Amino acid sequence: MKQALYYSPLNEGNKVRCSLCPHKCVIEEGKTGACGTRKNDGGKLYALTYGRYTSVNIDPIEKKPLYHFYPGSQVLSLGTAGCNLSCRFCQNHEISQRAPGDLPARELGSDDIAELAGARGSIGVAYTYNEPLINYEHLNETAIKIKDKGLVNILVTNGFLNEEPLVNLLPFIDAANVDVKSFKDEFYRKYCGGRLGDVLRTVEIMFKKKVHVEVTNLIIPGLNDTKEDISELINWVSSLSELIPVHFSRYYPCYKMTVKATPFSTLEMARDIAVKKLRHVYLGNVMEEPESNTYCPNCREILIRRRGYITEVIKVKEGRCAGCGEDVNIAGMGGCS
Repeated sequence: MKQALYYSPLNEGNKVRCSLCPHKCVIEEGKTGACGTRKNDGGKLYALTYGRYTSVNIDPIEKKPLYHFYPGSQVLSLGTAGCNLSCRFCQNHEISQRAPGDLPARELGSDDIAELAGARGSIGVAYTYNEPLINYEHLNETAIKIKDKGLVNILVTNGFLNEEPLVNLLPFIDAANVDVKSFKDEFYRKYCGGRLGDVLRTVEIMFKKKVHVEVTNLIIPGLNDTKEDISELINWVSSLSELIPVHFSRYYPCYKMTVKATPFSTLEMARDIAVKKLRHVYLGNVMEEPESNTYCPNCREILIRRRGYITEVIKVKEGRCAGCGEDVNIAGMGGCS
């Protein structure tokens, strides 16, 4: 265990208040907070996931999904256990809704991770699979060392973090995919155990701090799939930038939610609304190839062709369409011509 950052003792027995995320859990002696990963031991808060990883893989960057950040590259991907949300539809519930002690884990120091990332042809490290920010202490230490090696750090996150720890971490973060699950606070409270406003603030701060940001929205029939839902989300994204890529992902029954899978027509409706205000819109968890390709919004040429996780960069130069010069917000060359 590692003593946690962002907590304070309370004058009530040995209770402490965690201030890492917006839950601001008051944690009694011997108990953990909502995430299940930060434990009060003797009036001090400890991070139970420190250096303990349940998932270690080399993944295509497109799996995160990041389509405009080093396209076609590979990234070392790490996950721990636990989450500070309790989404009833979680697609990684086997690790995100489990306590650290319930899962086998591999011990990895930050130096070990930096060595792994540099030796496997990876562009850096993606902190992913479960919610990475609840493993804040080890993530922060590792991210500093990854940056020192000239590699990149990527977050795949629910964005449910307080402002101070977020701002202190972001100098070491290059890219993030943030899951904005709905644009209704009621949805967050009922199905996720969180709040929308905190997630939106995270994306806005990331964008302001010039982190490359992409947004994913899992569309669930009957819960967040109306034209109003999609329009409100897209109006907010476009108020930041029309160049932010948005991924609409198809829901399949999972964990505690058994509503039917998202009809493809619903994804098409969402895309049709989004492309009126955004330059780059993708449909995920579908097999149709054109929905994953990147097109120039000006001349409509295919810039990047994707077949599953096989990526072919065709016509990109320095983040722009190599044909007409249009800015297409693609960071990192990653094999671009």
